[in-house]
Amino acid sequence: MTERRPIRVIPEALKNQIAAGEVVERPASVVKELVENSLDAGALRLDIGIERGGQGLVMVRDDGSGIPGDELLLAVTRHATSKINRLEDLAAISSLGFRGEALPSIGSVSAMRVTSRSAQSDEARFIEVEAGRVLDQGPAALDQGTRVEVRDLFSCVPARLKFLKTEAGEARRCQDAVMRLCLAHCGAGFSMTVNSRQVLSLPQGQALADRVRAFWPPAVCQGLRPVSFAAGGIKVSGLAGDPAAAQSRPDRILLYVNRRPIRDRLMLAAVRQAYKGRLLSSECPQAVVFLDLALDLVDVNVHPAKQEVRFRDEGAVFSAVRLALASALSGRGDDIMREPVSGFGQGPGSARGPDIGPWARPHGPAPERPAALPLPLAPAPGPGPGPRSAPRGPIGLSGRDVTYLGQLARTYLVLEIGRGRLGLLDQHAAHERVLFEALRAAGSKGETRPLAAPLELPLHASAAARLEDIWDPLARVGFVLEMAGPERLLMRGAPPGLDAGRAKGYLEAVLDSRARTLEDLWALMACKSAIKAGQALAADEALALVEAWLDCPGRDYCPHGRPVMVSWEAAELEKLFKRK
Repeated sequence: MTERRPIRVIPEALKNQIAAGEVVERPASVVKELVENSLDAGALRLDIGIERGGQGLVMVRDDGSGIPGDELLLAVTRHATSKINRLEDLAAISSLGFRGEALPSIGSVSAMRVTSRSAQSDEARFIEVEAGRVLDQGPAALDQGTRVEVRDLFSCVPARLKFLKTEAGEARRCQDAVMRLCLAHCGAGFSMTVNSRQVLSLPQGQALADRVRAFWPPAVCQGLRPVSFAAGGIKVSGLAGDPAAAQSRPDRILLYVNRRPIRDRLMLAAVRQAYKGRLLSSECPQAVVFLDLALDLVDVNVHPAKQEVRFRDEGAVFSAVRLALASALSGRGDDIMREPVSGFGQGPGSARGPDIGPWARPHGPAPERPAALPLPLAPAPGPGPGPRSAPRGPIGLSGRDVTYLGQLARTYLVLEIGRGRLGLLDQHAAHERVLFEALRAAGSKGETRPLAAPLELPLHASAAARLEDIWDPLARVGFVLEMAGPERLLMRGAPPGLDAGRAKGYLEAVLDSRARTLEDLWALMACKSAIKAGQALAADEALALVEAWLDCPGRDYCPHGRPVMVSWEAAELEKLFKRK
C-alpha cells in the first residue's frame, strides 16, 4: 500500500513552473505572449528576434506605453496585471492578455531581462529574473517602450527540452505565431530576425491583402475575395480563397474573435459549410476570418493560453460566418488580388504533365475539327465547336472487347463493353488517371538529367521554409538543387521525363505547398493538365484516351477518389425499360 503523504502548500517556485506549463509550451508560446503584451500596450512598431529556434533567445522590442519603474517587480509577479481589476471585468475582456501570468511564467523557466520606460518616466529601468528568482534591477538606457529578452528557455527544467522539435521546426512555429498576430493588427509594423537574418519586414498601416502576400505563396493569394457581412450585432470580415486554389493542407484557415487568434470548431464548421459543393472532400480552402461581436457575447476565459472561446449564441455565429463566406464566394465581392502567378497551364513555366497521345493538350474549348463523331448525338450547349457531321458507325478498339460509340454532352465517352454492357466514361477523370500514372512512373526512377544552364527561382519566405522539409524527397526523384543565397534557388538537374520548363513548374508547385506529398503533387498536376468537361473530342482523340486508360492500374477511380466510369448490364437496362 502506498504511504500517505501529508497535504502541504506547494512552494512558490513550483507554483510558477506549473503555471508556466499551462502558458509556455514551447518558444512560440513565449513569442505569442510577449507580442500580445506589446500590442496591448499600444505598440505601433515591434521588432522580434529569435536564436536557436527560440530556445537560445527570444527578444521582443516595442514602442508601446511602457511599464513604470516602480511596477517592474509587480510585472514579474504572478496574478499581477493592469488589464483587469474586478470580477465584472472578466465578462468584458478587450485585451489580448489579461491573466497576469505571462512574464512570471516565462521567467520561471528561463533567464529573462525586462527593460522598460513609460511615457511619464525620465529614464528606463530593468529587472532580471532567472528560474523565478529576481537577480538584479536598476536604471537602464532605452527609448519609450519595452524590451524583453528571454534566454536559455527551459534550461532549468531540462525534461521539457526533449519535447521540442528541431531548431528549424521551432523557428517556423515562432514565425507562424507572429504571422497570426500580424494579420490581425495591420496598423502596426513588424520586423523579425531568425539567427540574425531578417525574415520579415512589414510597414505600418498595410491593407490585409498586402499583408497576406508576405506569408502565403502567390498561387494561393490569387483570387482571394473580400469578406464583409454584418447582422444582429455580429460583424464578419476578412478574405476568402478561390475554391480553384484549394489545397490538401488545412493550416491556412485562420480564425479570429475580436482580433484574437483562436481555434474554434464552430467557426471552422461554418467555413467548411460555406465551401460545401465547391471542393473535393480532400481539399481545404484558404480563408482569414475576423469575427467581431460585443464583449459580453463571448467568453475568452476558457483556456490558459486564450486559444479557445465560448459563444453565447452559437447558432447566430455559425450562420453569420457561413453567410459571410458564401456571399463572398458567390461573386458579390471584387477580386482584389489579380497579380499573375506562375503555375500549371500558364506561361512557359507551366507543368502540364507528359504529352501522351494527341489528346494531351491545354484545357479549354476545342478548335473546330472536320472529323465526324461516330454516333448521331445532338450537340450539347456550352463551350466547344458546333455540330459534327453524322457518324458512319461504331468504332472498336483493336484487341479490346470495347467499342467506342460516341461522346455525350462533350463530357462522357459512350462505350459498349463486352456483349451488352453500356458504359459512360468521364473524360476528365480518365485523363487524370492516365496523367497521374505517367507522372508517378517518371518520378519514381530517381534518375537525373543535367540542365545545360541552371534555372534560377526566386524563393518566397514561405517557400524557403517548405524547401527545408522536402529537399531530400526532391533529390530522390531527380532534382539537383543548390542554394544561391537566402532568396535564390538554382535547379541544375531535373527528372528525365520533364523538360526544363515543366520541371520548373513542378518545383514551383511543390514550393507553393499545393501538395503535402509527391503523390499529392502528381494528382494536382494531372487535374490541372487533364482535358475538361465540355471539351469536344474527335474520334481518334477519344480512342487514344480510352486505350491509355484501359492500361492504367487503379483505373476505376481518378487520383482524387471519384469514379471514372459508370456502367449497366443489359439486364439492368431491361429493368429500367420495364422489360422484366
